[in-house]
Amino acid sequence: MVVLVFSILAVASPLVAGRWPAEVVLHRWRGAWLVWGSLVLQIALFSFGFAESIAPVLHILTYAAAIVFLWMNRALRGAVIVALGALSNGVTIALNGGVLPASAAAQEAAGLVPADGAVNSGVLDDPVLPWLGDVFAWPEPLPLANTFSVGDVLLVVGVAVVAWSGSRRIGRSAGAPEESAEADSAEAPGDTSGSPA
Repeated sequence: MVVLVFSILAVASPLVAGRWPAEVVLHRWRGAWLVWGSLVLQIALFSFGFAESIAPVLHILTYAAAIVFLWMNRALRGAVIVALGALSNGVTIALNGGVLPASAAAQEAAGLVPADGAVNSGVLDDPVLPWLGDVFAWPEPLPLANTFSVGDVLLVVGVAVVAWSGSRRIGRSAGAPEESAEADSAEAPGDTSGSPA
């Protein structure tokens, strides 16, 4: 949840500079159903107790679908960074039987306790690529305390790049060049440089 919240904040971050994430809002996303379906499936997987035998496979498939979606929209600046984050998490999950390995210290810092049944992330006895797992903590007593990975960091950074690279000044029309407002304000009201002497 903490990664989702930070991704939403990353999308909204241009607003602090008086800009709005036009590219995110106006872009005609290809295969959007893939990412929404993946999100819904992940929530269902770890909220409603899917069978442990099938949950890991479905978990890996959600990342595969997300990567396909990002490939379809790769022309967006920042999409490749998001894809690298998803790939980092997806490969690590696949190599660890459908679970993202977590650091015991990070889980303790976040106040997480081991859960029964299918889990998104957990401490494993012999993890593969453990440094790509949930080794960082958004610790208690901060809200939404949880663990996160290198891939999660890349996801949020990539979302921020997408939001900022296609942002526009609030109030600027879609067809107006970015520099027009500055050029207009720079011209003095009594400027007669173009009039005959």
